[in-house]
Amino acid sequence: MELANILRDAARAEALPRFRRLDASMVHIKTEAIDLVTEADLATEEVIKAGIAQWMPEALFVGEESVAADPALLGRLAETDLAVVVDPIDGTANYAAGLPLFATMASVVSKGETIAGIIYDPMGDDWIMAEKGGGAWLRRPNGEAVRLNVAAALPVAEMVGCASLSYLPAAKRPEVLTNLAQVRVFSNFRCAGHEYRTLASGHAQFGCWNKLMPWDHLAGVLISQEAGAYAARLDGQPYLPHHVDGGLLVTVDRASWDELRRTVFTF
Repeated sequence: MELANILRDAARAEALPRFRRLDASMVHIKTEAIDLVTEADLATEEVIKAGIAQWMPEALFVGEESVAADPALLGRLAETDLAVVVDPIDGTANYAAGLPLFATMASVVSKGETIAGIIYDPMGDDWIMAEKGGGAWLRRPNGEAVRLNVAAALPVAEMVGCASLSYLPAAKRPEVLTNLAQVRVFSNFRCAGHEYRTLASGHAQFGCWNKLMPWDHLAGVLISQEAGAYAARLDGQPYLPHHVDGGLLVTVDRASWDELRRTVFTF
């Protein structure tokens, strides 16, 4: 809860006051038009970084915007004894567009393994979180806690899920889009935090992503697994904090993973 409150305090101090109050000078393109950074991302990360430095000074801080400034930080994640990985505003494109679907996320990595994860929703003012082996929980500031469980498995034709195709090779997108016609509903929220929330809370059967930056996925994968989900990269190998490619599929159980990998996510 200490880390959860650091995220909440930073989002409330820096992200929420700027929401729907950004002008063009406060929004910048990082690598391409769909990859943005705002004044709020930078300010929120700085507050989180300061809070973690005071609370857990021995931890390596790996923030999305810190890595943008110093890419070498990312390479240290696999070897460090303790790290905190942070996404100050997940869903920056939504945030910049004034859409209330964004999150503030953090995970704790110890010796190459994710041991805790938190996704804070600034608009709803609550967290979903997990510690390894302790289950997944929805927690509210008043202390209320609700255990999270994934949904029941369904046939592919009845499945609901999220799929991000933005970083697929262009030649593969038509194939995957055609295959996705087999499921009942698929969406892309442009915010991994809320996609994982939907899955871990029992409102979807799958999520699939191709670009695997750790601040986008470490917290969500652990929370989903603690809620009962099965997660693996598309080659079937476990997803680890240092992985940045190879695709990721998270489903309500192993049988669903196998079936979706065989019939839908064939790239």
